[in-house]
Amino acid sequence: MKIKLFLLCIALSFVSISHAQSQEQKGYVVNEEQVAATLRFLSSDALEGRDSGTEGIAKAATFLEQLFKENGVQPYFATYRDTLSNYNKPAYNIVGYLEGNDPELKEEYVIIGAHYDHIGMATNMTNGDKVYNGADDNASGTTAVTELVRYFATTKTNKRSILFCFFSAEEKGLLGSYHLAAKLKKQSFSPYVMLNFEMVGVPLGMDITAYVTGYSRSNVTEKMNEYAGEKLFSYTDFAVRYQLFKASDNYPFYLEMNIPAHTVSTTNMNTFKYYHHLDDEFENMDTKHMASFMQTMLPVITQMVNASTREIVLKK
Repeated sequence: MKIKLFLLCIALSFVSISHAQSQEQKGYVVNEEQVAATLRFLSSDALEGRDSGTEGIAKAATFLEQLFKENGVQPYFATYRDTLSNYNKPAYNIVGYLEGNDPELKEEYVIIGAHYDHIGMATNMTNGDKVYNGADDNASGTTAVTELVRYFATTKTNKRSILFCFFSAEEKGLLGSYHLAAKLKKQSFSPYVMLNFEMVGVPLGMDITAYVTGYSRSNVTEKMNEYAGEKLFSYTDFAVRYQLFKASDNYPFYLEMNIPAHTVSTTNMNTFKYYHHLDDEFENMDTKHMASFMQTMLPVITQMVNASTREIVLKK
């Protein structure tokens, strides 16, 4: 009888903890106005298209550094600025981390990233415009990560440590992520999963919320759907056709570290009109969708960060 009561108490304690975490996530609301303000700034003409090595992207970098400071996110290196070793102009990733609150799991890292650069300015005016604002590509993904920074800094629910990365020079050939992945590999760094956000500014318009690149490389999509409690994520034919797994900042981490590393996106590349277009601007984004999407991601990533074992693994 005592053993049964003991086991019952343990079971109830787990239910209580799970319920508390669920309530904490339910109580946290991603603010659409905040999402819109971040996206509007990052895609504004003042940043001149955020080309790597320019004054425009330097303004974005300062903004992201300030976000880290305000939320108590520490620099992983000596400063937040991780200077690229493979680009011919001064360019840097912005990298910070939140230490996990579990004495053992905190030694493992979930890497969450997005590239904050774009392609800069056009040579000539077109209809009075020459700024490639890159609202969807990838001010939207950058904005998504800023919301995760705010969420985890506020709730402090992460058992594993989280490395937040804003990559530069993605548009030059994934140079920022190649540089950082190689650099971390040389250190005593223990990665678990890398999740990258790219082009989440408009709804997908399919029977899923988002697609995951490299769908067949690991079980991450199945686990994310399990964590969400419904089928929100899957693959798309165009992601396979355009080889999008190899086209964003997840890929260097897969190559260098041999870990599950994927990009999550909600933009339909078959129908989106503004890829690398002058009209990829704030006014063509859907901030209500973005806030809703990030709200659904909170419990998913929380469970990913807090899983007691390495549930997400590569497939053979």
